[in-house]
Amino acid sequence: MARRRDPLTKDLFDWQPPRVAVGYSADVIGRGRLDNKIARLVSQALRDAREERGLSRAEVAREMGLYLGRSISEAMLHKWASEASEEHRIPFDAFIALVHATGARDLLGFVPGEFGLTVIEAEYADLIEERLLEDHIEEMQARRQVLSARRRARR
Repeated sequence: MARRRDPLTKDLFDWQPPRVAVGYSADVIGRGRLDNKIARLVSQALRDAREERGLSRAEVAREMGLYLGRSISEAMLHKWASEASEEHRIPFDAFIALVHATGARDLLGFVPGEFGLTVIEAEYADLIEERLLEDHIEEMQARRQVLSARRRARR
């Protein structure tokens, strides 16, 4: 007879670590020219805003305009999200406004990722620094032991 699984007992193997780094995966960014990658990111952020937060492109454009203090149209968003629209690329200030309006903080990982860097949640910064200090202390203690052993060997 098969044993029934208790639905109230948590599965230890079901645990997923918290997401530390901010950014879209390589399959979202894709390959190719930089301007095409940026257009795909803008498009993904707008899609996520629609699916997860119920925001239309018109609402995102309105929120971006309020944030920037200038007019942003839905047509501009369409062009910025289109890989085919080569002469229309999102300005950096509008990119920041897009993050603000959509809540798509994963956009922030793109630029540092191009240089081999990672954006992390602020809550993890102290933890990482603490681990780096522990590593350094271990290295210094190992070095001290080597020097101490060398000194004892000379006696």
